[in-house]
Amino acid sequence: MEAVAWTAIGLLAAFSFGNVFYLGGKIDALAARLDARIDAQDASLGARIDAQGARTDAQGADLGARIDRLTAALDEHLRRHAG
Repeated sequence: MEAVAWTAIGLLAAFSFGNVFYLGGKIDALAARLDARIDAQDASLGARIDAQGARTDAQGADLGARIDRLTAALDEHLRRHAG
C-alpha cells in the first residue's frame, strides 16, 4: 500500500512540475509577443511625436517671421507719425 501512495505522490509531483514548466513557457511566449507590440507602438508613437515637433517648429518659424513683419510695419508707422 505504501508503494501505491509514493507512486501517486510521484505522479502528482511530476504532473505539477510539468504544468509549471509548460505554463512558464507559455508566459514567456506571451511576454515576448507583448514586448514586440509595445516596441512597435513605441516606434510609431515616436515617429508621430517627431512629426508633430517638426510641424510645431515650422509654425514657430512662420509666426516669428510674421511678428517681425508686424514689428517693422509698426515701427514704420510710428516713425511716420512721430514727426
